[in-house]
Amino acid sequence: MAPEGMRFVDEYRDREKAQALAANIATLVEPGRRYGLMEICGGHTHTIYKHGIEDYLPEEVQLVHGPGCPVCVIPMGRVDDAIWIAEQEGVIMTSFGDLLRVPGARGSFLDAKARGADIQMVYSPLDSLRIARNHPDRRVVFMAIGFETTTPSTAMTVLRAAAEGLENFSVFCNHVTIIPALEAILASPDLHIDGFIGPGHVSTVIGCEPYRFIAEKHGRPFVVAGFEPLDILQAIQMLLLQLREGRSEVENQYTRVVPWDGNQKALQAIDEVMEPRPTFEWRGLGWIPDSAMRIREKYARFDAERIFDVPATRVADPPACQCGEVLRGTIKPWECKVFGTACTPETPIGTCMVSSEGACAAYYNFGRFTRLRVRQAGSA
Repeated sequence: MAPEGMRFVDEYRDREKAQALAANIATLVEPGRRYGLMEICGGHTHTIYKHGIEDYLPEEVQLVHGPGCPVCVIPMGRVDDAIWIAEQEGVIMTSFGDLLRVPGARGSFLDAKARGADIQMVYSPLDSLRIARNHPDRRVVFMAIGFETTTPSTAMTVLRAAAEGLENFSVFCNHVTIIPALEAILASPDLHIDGFIGPGHVSTVIGCEPYRFIAEKHGRPFVVAGFEPLDILQAIQMLLLQLREGRSEVENQYTRVVPWDGNQKALQAIDEVMEPRPTFEWRGLGWIPDSAMRIREKYARFDAERIFDVPATRVADPPACQCGEVLRGTIKPWECKVFGTACTPETPIGTCMVSSEGACAAYYNFGRFTRLRVRQAGSA
């Protein structure tokens, strides 16, 4: 739904177009009303603070971060379980780079690597297959994380391993699904959200149809959005227009990428290889039914949780860390008592400060001036 003729990145960052959208947004704000709009994806959060989107919005419109960072929602116990697997004899653990510094109770992957575990960074699960081919005498375990965005690549890799007969490859599956998390957020009594900016990357896989319950059951408008500044401003405009007109619908701002019905081949690959877990623990949200995936029995030989006697560790978050409240949208990152002091990107206590999509990292790197203005306004 981008303006006609826009093809290049710079066009989606045009200041005059942004100001025009901001002026229109201001006309949609009803006097005396305040709006809470949740951007679900961490990629949106980083765009908002990198490009100063809040500066274009009326003060009545507040943006709230949601649980859309795939690294941030992984509980510490799952990190400890992964480290336990990595430390078993003959294992090579592979992982995406943004997970290497995520802390568990026994440290991070980098700490385990320093203790002698063989942990290697990969850019794709297919890299793990290459490592498995090159080391037939070792067990290669891929630490699979992410929402539906990255789940298809894991599923396709398992299918490739099965076709090649690579029996020394397996997956420690931590893929989560967005819809149950949104249901959990909407059930929270202490969160007041008027509308949602929907995740663009996830929606390229699942489409827009699964979000209809948000509009129809909960009466909140939902707009799937792209990741450039004008995408987000246009999505906010579309949400406020719905609210102004008393509508609650699912709309697709990111039509240049997101098909309404999703990517059927990707969904078929997921369904072939994986099935929903009965329940899964989320950082900050607790145990949510049917909110994560596991490897089907048919492909059990590629499931690290069946191959190894994984301890299923449960670990409470550090008392000082308020990642849970940040992920639920009940506090802003800078309201956490250790934000920017004990907890920084160099010395993270919680996952929200580690990941490149984490809200705390976004605020720390790009939101300092915004935070300063808020504090100055409060003391005026």
